[in-house]
Amino acid sequence: MSPCTLPTSESSSNFSSGSPTKMTSPAEPTYDVNERVLCYHGPLIYEAKITKPPIVHTEETAPPSGPGPYYFVHYKGWKQTWDEWVPVSRLLKLNEQNIATQKALQASSGHGGSGRGPLVGGSSGGPGGSGVGVSSGPKGAGSRGGARKDGTHGGRGQKRARDEDDASKKPELKLTVPDTLKATLVDDWESITKNNQLAAPLPRSPTVQELLEQWQEYMLKLDPKPAHLREPKLVLPTIVSGLTCYFDRSLGANLLYRFERPQYAAVRKEYITGKHVIVGTEKEMSQVYGAEHLLRMIESVFLIRDYVNELLKWMEAERDQLFLAEYPSASLNYQNVSRS
Repeated sequence: MSPCTLPTSESSSNFSSGSPTKMTSPAEPTYDVNERVLCYHGPLIYEAKITKPPIVHTEETAPPSGPGPYYFVHYKGWKQTWDEWVPVSRLLKLNEQNIATQKALQASSGHGGSGRGPLVGGSSGGPGGSGVGVSSGPKGAGSRGGARKDGTHGGRGQKRARDEDDASKKPELKLTVPDTLKATLVDDWESITKNNQLAAPLPRSPTVQELLEQWQEYMLKLDPKPAHLREPKLVLPTIVSGLTCYFDRSLGANLLYRFERPQYAAVRKEYITGKHVIVGTEKEMSQVYGAEHLLRMIESVFLIRDYVNELLKWMEAERDQLFLAEYPSASLNYQNVSRS
C-alpha cells in the first residue's frame, strides 16, 4: 500500500482516505491541544503549538515516518501553510533542558538568534513567534523569500535555487531591524491574526504623521549629526514627506490583515467618505494610524526593492529610448548665468 500524503495546512484533517484511530500510545509522551512544545524541523528545533487532537496511524495508514501518534502543529511565527502533522518523535516538551538542546543545535548550525521567534516578512505574510528562550529561525519565514525552515531550498527543484542564487547577486537594500522591533512585529501579527485583537483606539497617539515629525525634530537636534547622513536639514523633510505619502497610499493595499478590513472601512467612512465629513477636512491615514502600521510599512520596503530592481532592468533594456543620446550644449547666456 502506498504511503499517505502529509497535509500542509489546517484545512487538511486527515492524512489520507484511510481512517486512523484517534488515540495516543502510552509508550510515547503525550501532548494536549494548545500546549506549547518544541518541534524538530530539519536540523533545528522550533517552538510550536499543538492545535488538534492526536491521531495514531497503523501500518496500513502510516505516512513515510511510520506508524504511531501524530500531532498537528503550528510553528510559532510561521504562516499556516507550514502547519503539519508530525510524529511524536519530532516533539519535545517545552522545558529548560530541551531549550538548551535547541540553542546548542542553533549554535552548531550557525543560526544566530535573539531568543525570539522567526521574523516574517510582511506585507502579505506575518511576523513570527515570540516565545521566551526559543530559537529565532531563519529570517523571512512566510515572506517572499520562501526558504525552508532548515535553510534549504527544497521542494521546488533546481531552478528555484538558481533563481535565488542570481537574485543574491543583485544590489540589496539592507535594513537593520532591532530585535525588539522584530518582536513587536511578531506580537502585532499574533494579536490580530490569532487573538482577534485590533490596534485601537483610532486615531492612535502619536499618529504616523506625528511620529515622523517627532523623529525629524529629534534628528535635527542631534549634535554632532551622524557622519553617514548627508545634509539632514535638506534631506530629512523630503524623507518624512515621502514616507508619509507612501504610508497613505500603501496602507489599504498592502499593510492590513484581513481581520482589520472592517476597521479600515469604518475609518474611511469616519474621516473621508462619510456624509458628515466636510470637504477639505478629510484626514489621511497617516493622521489616524500609528507606529504599529508604520513598522509594517518599513518592513515591507523589501517589496519596494524588488520592484525597483525590475524598474532598473527595464530601464536598461529600454535605455535607447529613455536616455539622451547626446546632451545639447547650453547657450552662452545660460552658462554665464549659471556661473554668476
